[in-house]
Amino acid sequence: MVADGGIASVRIADSDDFQAFDRGPRDRHHRSRPIQKRDARIPVREGVELAGTLFEPAGAPKRAILINGATGTPQSFYEDFAAWLADSDSSLVLTYDYRDSGASKTGHPRTAMATMSDWGIADQAGALDFLSHHHSDLPVWVIGHSLGGMFFAFHPNAGRIERAIVIGAGPGYWLGHPLTFMPQILAFWWLVAPLATAVFGYMPGKMLGLGSDLPKGVYWQWRRWCLTREFYRIDYGRDLPEPDPARLTCPVRIIGIADDVMITPATAKRMADFYPDAEIEHRLISPDDVGGNAIGHLGLFKQHNAALWPRLID
Repeated sequence: MVADGGIASVRIADSDDFQAFDRGPRDRHHRSRPIQKRDARIPVREGVELAGTLFEPAGAPKRAILINGATGTPQSFYEDFAAWLADSDSSLVLTYDYRDSGASKTGHPRTAMATMSDWGIADQAGALDFLSHHHSDLPVWVIGHSLGGMFFAFHPNAGRIERAIVIGAGPGYWLGHPLTFMPQILAFWWLVAPLATAVFGYMPGKMLGLGSDLPKGVYWQWRRWCLTREFYRIDYGRDLPEPDPARLTCPVRIIGIADDVMITPATAKRMADFYPDAEIEHRLISPDDVGGNAIGHLGLFKQHNAALWPRLID
């Protein structure tokens, strides 16, 4: 289940000039030199290739940052944040889409064979291999959002990570959500979504108003994990290899969002149990930190909350 570490060259696309972006905490009228945006093709195991995007600072980068996205969240969602990291932090940043999703999709979701463990293990480790190989002279940070921060102990190359920042990630047991969110949870795990997935051969999230479409293998495996307190531990040695927590010994900042009903702050704190050998720091971000604006599970990466971005990486 682990990426074989194959490497391909970066394909140069037309460079986009991000200098017109409002980069959040900077002065709106500040115009730095433009950063460059380039397409990348990332090979992982079994001949799978992921679509990625490199954001390159105008000058020499001081580090490379990999952004592992959340379930059903395309890499384009993180574009403003990645561009800000490249410009304000002088970092080289890689975003990408998991197999059978976003720009990495090669057919209809009904024919997709991806599982959540493919996304968390093979695809994430493959993206880390790619970034580490092409930029071996740079320290590597990983920013993992939700699913993107949950699988480091399965990555053979996790020792390459100098620092990990985990945002809104944790073992999302279905009874651990607030009561106000239970109608959506019941619909997603017990009622509408499982029925529709069985009928259509994929989880038609867009049609149902439940988020993005998901391959059936991703949905069923995710459902299995979320319906038990053990989460993905129930699949150790079965659909998942045995993890090696000793692979991750770097500083890990675990960030909970006060108004996140999908991964509550209490659930986010439990992510530390999966990384016992890492140097753990917990941090809570609240809507009060941005004048009461809602943040939730996804909002931290949206432009209107950009004032919070420096707090993620300081």
